[in-house]
Amino acid sequence: MQHKKFKISSEEIKKIIDSDIGCIASDMITVHGENVGYMYREEPNEIYDSGWRFFSGKEDQEYVDQADFFAFYKINTIANYDKAIIPYLDFPIGSSLERIEGTDQYYLVK
Repeated sequence: MQHKKFKISSEEIKKIIDSDIGCIASDMITVHGENVGYMYREEPNEIYDSGWRFFSGKEDQEYVDQADFFAFYKINTIANYDKAIIPYLDFPIGSSLERIEGTDQYYLVK
């Protein structure tokens, strides 16, 4: 696995939500610094997994098929990258949300 240079260093991550639960996020967010453009919540894989999956929306299928471009993070870490996700984190399993372009708001995708 390649060494990743994250857009925000671990020293810069602040506790902005009170949770140690995890999620999966794309390198487009954590390495390239893109905003979260699409997120969905599935059944968690383990006890420390929230079920949230975060994408910039710029990942094509070839990118998504590369497991090395994704990692498990504390959800607080991803909130540091994009605070706009915070109001949606209590949405139930099965939720899919897409960012309204040019805003910090999301709409439910059916």
